Amino acid sequence: MTSAAAATAARPTPAPARLPSLTGLRWIAALLVFGFHVGTMRIIAEPDYKAVVDALFTLGLSGVQFFFILSGFVLVWSARAGESRRTFWRRRVAKIYPNHLVLWGAALLVAWWFADAVLPAAALENLLLLQAWDPRPGWFYSINTVSWSLSCEFFFYLCLPLVLPLLRRARPKLLWALIVALALLILALWPAQQLVPEVSRWWFTQVFPPVRSLEFWMGALAAELMRRGLWRGPGLTAASVIFLATWVAAAEWIRAELWTTLLAVAYLLVITAAADADVRGKRSPWRSRPLVWLGEVSFAFYLVHVLVMTSVLRFSGDWGTGFQGWRGPVAVLGFLLANLVLAGLLHRFVETPMMRRLAPRRTARPRVPRQRTAGTRAAGDDAHHPDAVGTQAGPGGTDQTDSRSPYVDSR
Repeated sequence: MTSAAAATAARPTPAPARLPSLTGLRWIAALLVFGFHVGTMRIIAEPDYKAVVDALFTLGLSGVQFFFILSGFVLVWSARAGESRRTFWRRRVAKIYPNHLVLWGAALLVAWWFADAVLPAAALENLLLLQAWDPRPGWFYSINTVSWSLSCEFFFYLCLPLVLPLLRRARPKLLWALIVALALLILALWPAQQLVPEVSRWWFTQVFPPVRSLEFWMGALAAELMRRGLWRGPGLTAASVIFLATWVAAAEWIRAELWTTLLAVAYLLVITAAADADVRGKRSPWRSRPLVWLGEVSFAFYLVHVLVMTSVLRFSGDWGTGFQGWRGPVAVLGFLLANLVLAGLLHRFVETPMMRRLAPRRTARPRVPRQRTAGTRAAGDDAHHPDAVGTQAGPGGTDQTDSRSPYVDSR
């Protein structure tokens, strides 16, 4: 390592800049997941209309990659020097668990209403966010199906404070090498799954927390490089073009064994480019006030959308058949608006107040001179969503994921 690089790596962690563009982008990822589930639930019965949804959102399950990569990036970017592990873990729990608990209870009420059988052990696993570790079909998507991604996020949160000191000391060349290695490991999952019983392959590649952590660590490594001012990537316009080209190519011509890796890289380029645009004060279409608000409620939106849609479809008798003719697109728009209203209420009356009540208070941050490197600029903020730094203090994804995560859903 050169002396200049060594000096850069040795600098104390600067105060993180606010990154509202990442908050806005989080809504785009949540919308991809929503569209994916609109297709898989067959809400639209009209073949021509459904074909449009399938064409636009067939890869929407990859939104989970965005949420997991974003989570790793933001949590490393916003990590404070000297913060205890216990404080970090408490803040993460305070951010995502209240929403999870509310939706867990709501899902059980829905199950009771429809007289669905609920295994107590599965309900307990879901309550404790341990379900992603259980490969039994149905168990990892138990109760509120999308919460499997929170189970993954909890694992990421547990590991990060243990690994972060190593990231801070790592040489830049090692960080770059690890990013490449992680992308190759994601690619290697497809042949590796042949070693897993066929019934567990979906769980292994899409749900198993150590496997999904590969995306999280890609984001974490990129954040550490950007924090030091050493990240080298395309600007926001170029990164967006690369992502769109990758998305179109993946949807039309590229096998799943390849597009999972290619989209992970494309998401990473967009995230880092958007963060760099915020740090440098460059123009970004993702930091408008409406998009930032949508990004702020995206975590709650993600948690409620599948439960709401499945419940309405079952109650109306359209489960498995969808709505005929023009009623299909209208139903999708109605679901979008209804989920946004519920997400706004959950964010306003559960997520925000419980975060203030349960999370440890921040101590005053000493003033840090403004850095003019690519990776830093003084400004106080906290990771406001499980996986993003927004315009106000406030976490997984949590993002995530997104999950989307496919759970066939879900992130």
